[in-house]
Amino acid sequence: MYDLQDFLAPVVLSDINGDNSYNDGQFAKNISIFETEIPDITGAGIVLVGVNETRGAGAFDMSVSPPDAIRRQLYQLHYWHKEINIADIGNIKTGATLSDSYAAIKTVLSSLIQMKKTVVLLGGSHDITLAQYFAYADLKQTVEATCIDSNINLRGESPERSENFLMEMLTGEPNLVRHYNHIGFQSYFVHPRMLETMDKLRFDCFRVGMVKDEMEEMEPVLRNTNLLSFDINALKYGDSPASVQSPNGFTGEEACMLTRYAGMSAQLSSMGIYGYLPQQDLHDLTAKQIAQMLWYFIDGKNRALQEAALDDLGHFNEYHCNFTEVDTMFLQSKKTGRWWMQLPNKKFIASSYRDYVQASQNAIPERWLRALERSL
Repeated sequence: MYDLQDFLAPVVLSDINGDNSYNDGQFAKNISIFETEIPDITGAGIVLVGVNETRGAGAFDMSVSPPDAIRRQLYQLHYWHKEINIADIGNIKTGATLSDSYAAIKTVLSSLIQMKKTVVLLGGSHDITLAQYFAYADLKQTVEATCIDSNINLRGESPERSENFLMEMLTGEPNLVRHYNHIGFQSYFVHPRMLETMDKLRFDCFRVGMVKDEMEEMEPVLRNTNLLSFDINALKYGDSPASVQSPNGFTGEEACMLTRYAGMSAQLSSMGIYGYLPQQDLHDLTAKQIAQMLWYFIDGKNRALQEAALDDLGHFNEYHCNFTEVDTMFLQSKKTGRWWMQLPNKKFIASSYRDYVQASQNAIPERWLRALERSL
């Protein structure tokens, strides 16, 4: 375990709040913040850490710190979830080179994951996802990774790291990505052959229109996720002025719903919200949007505390379905209403009510079939 203070810069509250105070109900008064020394994070369920590294997207203007701009909005929100302890350990120091920054992020994140913390990375360009993944690789942990983004960053010909980082993450050796999901891609940004390749690899990609029509189907996807990377360019410009990729995309409410689903996952150990550049923001609306996404992430964590263990069957409704001569058990939580379904190897995977309805009508749920294909 490293001395994390060597890699971190403290939060300067006077820069965040302009020397104004917070009241007892606000966020800043209810979390532990690294101001002069790193707080004891032993009891923290969620650890926030800022990243100022944006060179991977060709952005060099650091006149305003992206994570501090987000903190300015987050700290003002009211804190409703007293059961969730949160620590903000400041910003990871930017290295002399991009590779140095990756190494620092990897070191901090791997230490926190070893401590069984749920880590939220704020700021940085989308290629920081690669450093996020390196933390798991350093620990030799296999992961299910999910990106929420309007684009699929596999452009090998691009000089910008933020547009090609998935190539190394998904094809590098040794590869510890057990499965990859991509949520919210916009078809006109993605070459058709790229999707064909992703499908051959048994990766799951969900078009933005499909997700918007069936948002609840993303909850099982995020419930299985260990590493989540959220590029704010997945949001439509009208709801997030710093999201300059497209006029279309997720609404602010939909983004909050996705981060709430992520918070409900017992498997998730890190989430990065990337791509925010304050100089592109208007009236701090995107910073406010990200702050509210974080509020809903914490709300999801609070809801997850209510869930029973799967082996405690008294807290679940049990259903049996036969489809194509396969007997499959479904479990529905009496506490949260969430669903699980059993594979032939008796392992349960996250599922939805729609999967149960399909199975009860003698149709094979696609989620079941693709999980079975990946296990062979």
